[in-house]
Amino acid sequence: MSVIRVGIVGVGKIARDQHIPAIAADPGLELVAIASRSRPEVGVPAFETLDEMLADGPPVDAIALCTPPQARRATALAALAAGKHVFLEKPPGSTVGEVGDLVALAAERGVTLFASWHSRFAAGVPTAKAFLADRTIHAIDIQWREDVRRWHPGQTWIWEAGGLGVFDPGINALSILTEIMPNEVFVTDARLDVPENVQSPIAAHMAMTDIAGTAITADFDFLQTGPQTWDITAVTDRGTLRLSSGGAQIEVDGQPVVQASDAEYPGLYKRFGDLIRAGQSEADIRPLALVADAFLVGRRERVEAFVE
Repeated sequence: MSVIRVGIVGVGKIARDQHIPAIAADPGLELVAIASRSRPEVGVPAFETLDEMLADGPPVDAIALCTPPQARRATALAALAAGKHVFLEKPPGSTVGEVGDLVALAAERGVTLFASWHSRFAAGVPTAKAFLADRTIHAIDIQWREDVRRWHPGQTWIWEAGGLGVFDPGINALSILTEIMPNEVFVTDARLDVPENVQSPIAAHMAMTDIAGTAITADFDFLQTGPQTWDITAVTDRGTLRLSSGGAQIEVDGQPVVQASDAEYPGLYKRFGDLIRAGQSEADIRPLALVADAFLVGRRERVEAFVE
């Protein structure tokens, strides 16, 4: 197959910081157009909407959707209906059920749908998965704490219904968890701290387990200043593994095993290209389902208003 021509819809911080550089670095891909209300200058034709891009822009083979999740389904359906391969930034949708429609339409149109989970492409994740595969896991603890003002400035959509709040970064940890665990994971309890002036949680605690009865806990916080924390610790019968820096680094019993730089989005786009060339789709909704279950069983506690 020749070079895959990509259009991006929604050019905000994540598209500028990650998607555009990753596409530029991949010899099998070419960014040929963007659609964004602000029409930023990125060196390719810019349009306000996907419809305008498809009608008046250069030929495109694939669309990467970097819009907020609440509005993504309609745009994804339009791209798939037009016969375009679709890359979904995480989370793949604002509900679990809507992703099923996208999977069905992609199969009907014979195109690729890729629900991306960038944290699964962190350097330490494959090593962690192999480490846990043949061990008895006693406990998993997730600490995912970051500063929302630093990473999501002015992004009011994140606080609205469907925006996930602290689960927007927290789902990255859950995507790693569902990738590295030998058994399926389910939620047993949750507490969601929701500011009195918004719809989505600013902090959350989850309790989970699997068929083996593994004790799994997760704490998510959007108000951590100073050093940021993205750690997963697994205590096993043969050593303790610690994934840190969002999965880029691994220690086993305190000794470094993997120390790597950020290569998540290049890995995502390589996977997207490979799926397109193989005529396959990949749409794992398990991380999103864990978030949905936390909302189902979670106790909501109102906390003080969030003011950016």
